[in-house]
Amino acid sequence: MARVVLGGGCFWCTEAVFLNVKGVSSVVSGYAGGNRPNPNYEMICSGVSGYAEIVDITYDSDIITLSDLLDIFFVIHDPTTLNRQGADSGTQYRSVVYYASELEKEVILDAIKRNQANYSDKIVTEVSPLPEVVYPAEAYHQNYYAQNSSQGYCQVVISPKLQKFMMTFPEKLG
Repeated sequence: MARVVLGGGCFWCTEAVFLNVKGVSSVVSGYAGGNRPNPNYEMICSGVSGYAEIVDITYDSDIITLSDLLDIFFVIHDPTTLNRQGADSGTQYRSVVYYASELEKEVILDAIKRNQANYSDKIVTEVSPLPEVVYPAEAYHQNYYAQNSSQGYCQVVISPKLQKFMMTFPEKLG
């Protein structure tokens, strides 16, 4: 099993998509990249903690590659907006990919170059070393879309991202 930690704005959105990817065994919404121990949602919403909302993904690299996961990532969020995804604004919503090795960093940089062709604006995704500690978010954030799919935010923001994933990558649907 392999692991990748991605931040693409609201973790509810990225979690909902990656839970449906063939080869992904777990997705944990959480926080990474900050400067204070034991963050919580209220702390990261302040915008001063340095944390990003992320998903910590465990996957079977024999079924799906890191490169494929990154292609999905770059389709389901806007990597050209700095510290913003739609109406969500602040450093906690930044586009970020954390790497655990130089090889992973190369794969990430290649994915950025490859996916830049899909955007007229420059991709501004942060590429950073994986922090020693990635904190899981509170229990009510886990599997949020599945538990709240009729909620307005889920219908207006998450459902279209999930649909875009399914239409763009039908062969990756798990």
